[in-house]
Amino acid sequence: MKIVITGGAGFIGSNLARALTEQPRVTQIRVLDNLSTGHKPNIAGLDVDFFEGDIQNAVLLDQVLRDADAVVHLAALPSVPRSLRDPLASHHANTTGTLQVLDAARRAGDLYVIAASSSSVYGANPNLPKHEDLTPAPMSPYAATKLATEAYLSAYHHSFGLPVLSFRLFNVYGPGQRADHAYAAVIPKWVSATLAGQPVTVHGDGTQTRDFTYVGTVCRVFTNALLRRIIEPRPVNLAFGTRKSLLDLIPEIEVATGRPAHREHRVPRVGDVSHSQADSTRLLALFPEVTPVPINEGIAATVDWFRASAVIAASS
Repeated sequence: MKIVITGGAGFIGSNLARALTEQPRVTQIRVLDNLSTGHKPNIAGLDVDFFEGDIQNAVLLDQVLRDADAVVHLAALPSVPRSLRDPLASHHANTTGTLQVLDAARRAGDLYVIAASSSSVYGANPNLPKHEDLTPAPMSPYAATKLATEAYLSAYHHSFGLPVLSFRLFNVYGPGQRADHAYAAVIPKWVSATLAGQPVTVHGDGTQTRDFTYVGTVCRVFTNALLRRIIEPRPVNLAFGTRKSLLDLIPEIEVATGRPAHREHRVPRVGDVSHSQADSTRLLALFPEVTPVPINEGIAATVDWFRASAVIAASS
């Protein structure tokens, strides 16, 4: 199998590329990334063919997808706050970019397409747990772009017969997720701050809940879907209902780092969802053998990566 990963130099993409190199049936991995949020060192040492460029470049897409069997579409401008600052940039990268990938997949011979959506599409819908038949209620431009991603995958499946699968990701974390930028996710930010002896910033009172999912679990599901060619035009939650408040996350980080985490509360952020918890019924029907990595193990692995990265950075 020849697999293309858009956004493959990013956090999830590079972890997936590493996981796929261990699969005997995968004979070639092509990574396409414009390096706007991805980093080439993430794929250093991996047996992949790297193409630097943007998914909105149709000519480049045709080159990268030629003779491929499947595309895992992860390229996007992530982050709710980023989309609030520049909604058009998020739309072009996430919505138009997805449309370009789908059209290129058709031109390449109706390739199998897996794409990453987001739990943010549930937005203001208060029902818990979040099941895929709930009415979406996006609260940010980013969430709207991910809902559009799902809609385009479904439309291309029903209109053109394109084999597709879209996953709603819930707060993915783990090794390789950086903390050194303005839009960093909560776990890498808090792990990095605690290791550095700095306070962790809590927006709001910290009682908001999230369904944290370890990146290794996500990669196992993606890999399984690729090898078995699982086709599902409806979106699929990729999380396991392990709801945890931000305040309850802090002791996990303290245990893993062996250091106290001092809280610094700030005002809530616009566009943030108060509570998130996945209904995993559809996921487990498609992938009954997949079990999640417990959060204490995932955070411990994340802390180990941060410590190793600090050593590498200090010696480079």
